[in-house]
Amino acid sequence: MLELFKNMMKEEWRVHSTMFGSLSFALFPVMIFGIAFMGSFLIPLMKATLPAGNLTLIIHANYLMLGIMVGGFGLLGNEVMNRRFGQASLLTYSARSLPFSEQFIFTNFVVKDTVYYFFLWVFPFGFGYILASPFTGVSLVSALLLLLTLTLSFLFGLCGVFFLSAVYTRSRPALWLVLLALVAVLGGLSLMTGANPVIFFPPLLLNSAFTWINLLISCAVLALLFGVAIVLFNPESVGSEKTYTDSFAPLMRRLSFLPNPPLAAKDTLDLYRSGSMVGQTIFSFILPLAVIWFFLALLGPYFPPHGLLFIFAITTGVIASTMYTWVTMFDSFGPYACLPVAVSTLIGSKLTTFSILQVIPAVFIAAVALLAGEAVYLVPAVVLGISVSFYAVAVMSWLCGLSPNVLVYDVKVLAIYLVFVGIVLTVFTSVAFANPYYSLVSVVLAVPAWWLVQKAKLRWDQVDPAGF
Repeated sequence: MLELFKNMMKEEWRVHSTMFGSLSFALFPVMIFGIAFMGSFLIPLMKATLPAGNLTLIIHANYLMLGIMVGGFGLLGNEVMNRRFGQASLLTYSARSLPFSEQFIFTNFVVKDTVYYFFLWVFPFGFGYILASPFTGVSLVSALLLLLTLTLSFLFGLCGVFFLSAVYTRSRPALWLVLLALVAVLGGLSLMTGANPVIFFPPLLLNSAFTWINLLISCAVLALLFGVAIVLFNPESVGSEKTYTDSFAPLMRRLSFLPNPPLAAKDTLDLYRSGSMVGQTIFSFILPLAVIWFFLALLGPYFPPHGLLFIFAITTGVIASTMYTWVTMFDSFGPYACLPVAVSTLIGSKLTTFSILQVIPAVFIAAVALLAGEAVYLVPAVVLGISVSFYAVAVMSWLCGLSPNVLVYDVKVLAIYLVFVGIVLTVFTSVAFANPYYSLVSVVLAVPAWWLVQKAKLRWDQVDPAGF
């Protein structure tokens, strides 16, 4: 097992370093470390407006969501892997040529991803906070405890989604039953205690009062989720055959009102036939936002009366912008190189499909506004969320072209993205807090979004497309 694990780690590093250079990728955890180290010195200033416990809550929520995002690998079907990385031969997909079972190989893959992303995301942040602790008056024990609980938060997200995605591959009705049972448990807990069930999140309980029993319970739950997921894991054979009726021509005719109907029809069929339309909506959109809503609800007293809804709308917009990765993950530009199709044409087509998918976040924000009893603010909340989504995807397309799912780990790309999007989020959060209806002004983001998309098309037409 150790030899396979080591080779998988080397393979992961080589894939990332080949994509955007060894030095650039190696600097990514250094950037996370720097953000945590310098941010630690701002904690005394933040405490004036937000108690330390709430800061801890936000950080744990972020790492839980990160684990959920990383855990979504269980949704990748053969269609995605064969079309996107058909030219590559990865150890994970070599069960037939190696003297190991598929479960054994996949177990190594999960452990590899856990260790890899721990050192990529979790450890640099915790280590930055630990090194800053002597200067900020935080005890070393508290700093080490934060690293432990952040690791557990990440693992809860990772193992939780791995478990749900394993159930999803077995039976979709079973997945809905599990989700309904989870909602019932959380609802019952809330009714019995009269409190937000988030306060019972094991890593948060452990961070507020460390006990060995709480630590053992947390580890036992993680082991149970991981073990059951491995048992349930049932990889679809690469050689399996699927038969579909000819849907391309009829769908292309229905989408004739869009630019490049053939490409729009292809993207739609890719999403539908791979199962990504349902799976990605659940695991990459609804589930992270549900987690965020539970955590944000605890911060409600620190926002204006309408602030929670608009913070959630902005957050939804940012996450909705990642739908661009849904429609760019199936193929690279290589197969189109022999056709009279430019990179800019493909970018335009992917953004068209992305625009259609924005119906999902619009409906989601509207539903949250109605359920929260703030229907009067439904329109400005939806406008703000969708405006942020289109602006963020314009920045993404300008920086990453057709490869947003891999270039996010390029330090330069991520830093520029955070600056461009962060400034807009700060400005429009303040605007929404001042007056909910001022959020309607966010439609002006269409202007820089359109300009960035034009710049993206011009830029990526002049670049020799990479193999990923």
